Amino acid sequence: MSNNKLNMEGILLLEQPFARVPYENYRKVFRTSQKNIERELGAVQSASNDLVKKAKSGSQDPQEAIKTLEGMIGRVENLKRKLGELQDGPGSSTQRVMRERLQHLNALEELQTSNDPEYSRWADTRLDRWLVDWSLRHGKEKTARKIAQERGIQTLVDIDLFMDIKRIEEALGRHSCTEALAWCSENKNTLRKLKSTLEFDLRLQEYIELARARRTQEAIAYSKKHLTPWQETHIAQIQQASALLAFPPTTKCGPYRRLYDPSRWHTLSHSFRLAIFNLNTLPSEPLLHLALYGGLASLKLSACYDHSTKNPDCPVCDESFGELAKEVPFSHHVNSTIVCSISGKIMNEDNQPMVFPGGYVYSREALEEMAAKNDGIVTCPRSGEQCEFSKLKKVFVS
Repeated sequence: MSNNKLNMEGILLLEQPFARVPYENYRKVFRTSQKNIERELGAVQSASNDLVKKAKSGSQDPQEAIKTLEGMIGRVENLKRKLGELQDGPGSSTQRVMRERLQHLNALEELQTSNDPEYSRWADTRLDRWLVDWSLRHGKEKTARKIAQERGIQTLVDIDLFMDIKRIEEALGRHSCTEALAWCSENKNTLRKLKSTLEFDLRLQEYIELARARRTQEAIAYSKKHLTPWQETHIAQIQQASALLAFPPTTKCGPYRRLYDPSRWHTLSHSFRLAIFNLNTLPSEPLLHLALYGGLASLKLSACYDHSTKNPDCPVCDESFGELAKEVPFSHHVNSTIVCSISGKIMNEDNQPMVFPGGYVYSREALEEMAAKNDGIVTCPRSGEQCEFSKLKKVFVS
């Protein structure tokens, strides 16, 4: 049982984004509520202070005081309505998502071994989640929604998040920074903590587009308003951008030609995706790939890339998985593990390695099966050497 005991730490290693995404959504709801409270109650407090001052000075008009009080009551009622809409709308759905995701993770606490049928069902759900994640990252929205609906895991996947990503990336593809800048504004404090330069890059691009259109006065005004506040950290870029107005879009001058290069929009889209992934602690690669990397790293050997020794049962020897395996290091074993190239099975004390006179080694089970089919004669697949099974010698792994 101990060999099959669940490795909770390893299982939860990739689950941080699973809980972080709804948490970030709820933080956004909280910040919106906080802003509404500060704005409306601030106005109420200011109006109240004015009433007190006028009452003390004796200059208060009764009708004007009544109107002021009605305005204060209206603001409080409006605040109550807005907070109610947030709690009944985004707040309520986000709470439900958080609760169901935490319950999904908590189910692991009751499982003891990987042989538990409940763990198999939990792992199947996890695989479905990863397939949805992979589909969303590759633009296969319909496939993602179909899997989520059929498996009943809508609250366990981040379809809404990736739809937001798609919407903003499509806007950047149309050479519009408006949606991306609105997202930056919503997450300004978090992006500042992450030391992200995405907002500056977007502002710089809008300035470049004004320069491209030769709208010089607008570009100068835009620079003063949106680029100057970044001068402490981006002074060199701001100075270069200022000089851009002296160069037309057809310039051959390297630094300014690169600023006018349309490929900057693709870079911006990539930067935005990295920023939103970072904010939600999502990895830049699909979770399915990361899980496969972990498995492939434990199997990858130099022999997997030698065509003469490829094993049909080895995932790394497979061409498609082999491409993924190129990204991971070779397997490191403290104790040697020898795999039979005929059967693909590990050779150990229960399936001892046997050596041909020529030096090639294969498993006892595979050679016994070969001998049984050929009247006790075995043939080395590599050298073609033939001999009786009784002539083979045992090899002891140390």
